Amino acid sequence: MSDVKVAPEGLDVALVLDAKGLSCPMPLLRTKKEIGKIKSGEILQVQGTDPGSRNDIPGWCQRAGHEYMGEKEEAGFMSFFIKKG
Repeated sequence: MSDVKVAPEGLDVALVLDAKGLSCPMPLLRTKKEIGKIKSGEILQVQGTDPGSRNDIPGWCQRAGHEYMGEKEEAGFMSFFIKKG
């Protein structure tokens, strides 16, 4: 496993996607849909429990031209932060 990128504190989140309990590929499919609802430069927070998202979301950000801001361990789930490109 590569080094985990930890999200900086105090990010101004424009939209929160609750993908907790969903398994691959649903968190990524929902993320692709939700990113279309925000403006370029805004941040989408994806909350999820699927361990595969730790690889899927950063990889998709790179391919899709979005900036992966990092992740944060929460109580019982992970939050991933994406700045729309």
